[in-house]
Amino acid sequence: MDPIRARETARRAHLVDVAAGRAPADHILANARIVNVHTGEIEEGNVAIYDGRIAAVGPYTWGAATDDLGGRHLAPGLMDAHIHLESSLLWVTEFARAVIPHGTSVTVSDPHEIANVLGLTGMRALIAGTRDLPMSCFFTMPSCVPASPRETAGATFGPDEIAEGLAIPEVIGLGELMAYPPAIGGVPEVLARAIAAEEAHRPIDGHAPGVRGTDLQAYIAAGPRSDHESVALDEAAEKLRRGMSIMIREGSTEHNLAALLPLVNDRTWPFIMFCSDDRECSTLVADGHMDETLRCAVRGGLDPIRALQLCTINTARYWNLRDRGAIAPGMHADMVVLDDLTSFRVLRTYHAGICVAAEGMPLFERAPAIPGVLRRTVHIGEFGIARLGVPADGSPMDAVGIIPGQIVTEHLRVVPRVVEGYAQADPDRDILKLACIERHRATGNVGVGLVVGLGLREGAIASSVAHDAHNIIVAGTNDDDMTRAVRAVEAMDGGLALVLNGAVRGQMPLPVAGLLSDQPAASVARALEHLSRQVQALGSPLPAPFATLSFLALSVIPAARVTDQGFVAL
Repeated sequence: MDPIRARETARRAHLVDVAAGRAPADHILANARIVNVHTGEIEEGNVAIYDGRIAAVGPYTWGAATDDLGGRHLAPGLMDAHIHLESSLLWVTEFARAVIPHGTSVTVSDPHEIANVLGLTGMRALIAGTRDLPMSCFFTMPSCVPASPRETAGATFGPDEIAEGLAIPEVIGLGELMAYPPAIGGVPEVLARAIAAEEAHRPIDGHAPGVRGTDLQAYIAAGPRSDHESVALDEAAEKLRRGMSIMIREGSTEHNLAALLPLVNDRTWPFIMFCSDDRECSTLVADGHMDETLRCAVRGGLDPIRALQLCTINTARYWNLRDRGAIAPGMHADMVVLDDLTSFRVLRTYHAGICVAAEGMPLFERAPAIPGVLRRTVHIGEFGIARLGVPADGSPMDAVGIIPGQIVTEHLRVVPRVVEGYAQADPDRDILKLACIERHRATGNVGVGLVVGLGLREGAIASSVAHDAHNIIVAGTNDDDMTRAVRAVEAMDGGLALVLNGAVRGQMPLPVAGLLSDQPAASVARALEHLSRQVQALGSPLPAPFATLSFLALSVIPAARVTDQGFVAL
């Protein structure tokens, strides 16, 4: 017998002996109120653990060590069905230190942020950084790098790259198929990506904002079987009716839970999951992760056990993680101790049967140095204040309209203020300039437009986090401050910047691919909160202004964006 198979067989045999009461467990979690996500019941008893797996549930007492939970609730570790780890602005170790104390055991991440900057090299480095963490980080292979031909990214993924990525052990599916217009149109190159995932027996994550009717049916026929982009109840219901699993999203800027929660009932719940998609470090530190989603769901009227099913067993089943998501024999011993099923306050988090967080604090150390290959990624070509000029004659112009609490936007037509033949920002009417500067290949590409809804009365803000190509995005009330903000981001080799009256008044470096900080989570969260408050003091009503700014170049979300190639209408 193969040595690896022999070791696994021996381990499994001992697990069976523990389950049968013929051998002692490594560890017992005793006196627990166990949430059974299979039946919806709460059982009182013990959980026996051997070699990181659950051996048995019930009146088991033969073990080397026992934790008495004092009658507290014990639930499966929480799972995020779809997230971009990079949106936390944290390196993976600090992300783990932020979310594990909130009960997160499993994430399924689409690393297309770092892939758009550094291709497979960046993606492999990110995945490697998660391998020694006391949580399970799974990934999907980005299907659209770049997200569309209307933006310039730092890498391009074709069939060869996708096949190579699907072979990485942690990659369990094909990332969200954002190229929904060509998928609907039956473009062979896009269909081939889905076929490659199907041949590897991997689920295909969907991305179909506002897609309905025959277009929706064509998109589903192309291969995707899930969607996290629904913002309206009837939209999500139609997708569910046509065979899609629905991921209800609650992130830092995307708040879809309240609108979509009525979709969950006794017939539909097996096909619905919770996800965060994009959750900034300040939100993670202040509010939490999936535990906060559970609180929101219960406040919205959802039964607590049903809410837990939507971020445990349902996610595990959709992603074919058959040995996770429940407290049952043979499952990974990833569990969370909860104070109650209303506040969902996490007292302890267990990974492979070991307590890795307690009372809000991680019980593991930080990781070694971040790979140097992930640094020095900002390369701007020709750029100056003259590149921000937009000729205008007083006629209506296209503008991006921000919708609070959503990443979808409006396509507006506004009459700008005109000075010497050029459009100007008009803060009194909340019309600002918006520009996107290519930063990967030094092409000199600069796209310029207008944005409504950011609320700045003066100054400018800029960021090298600009989904999905992650060029530099800048918005402001005047061209001089905008130019200086871009230069501040360039000088930091990526980051966030606020400029007022020609001076940098606030900044936060993101030197890891221009996306992530190399600092501890708490300090990054404080810096982001401080910077956000500065922006709000200048008039912005948005709770997460930099997160909102980061989506204004995302050329695969309706209805209007500005990329390095100019204004985009969808």
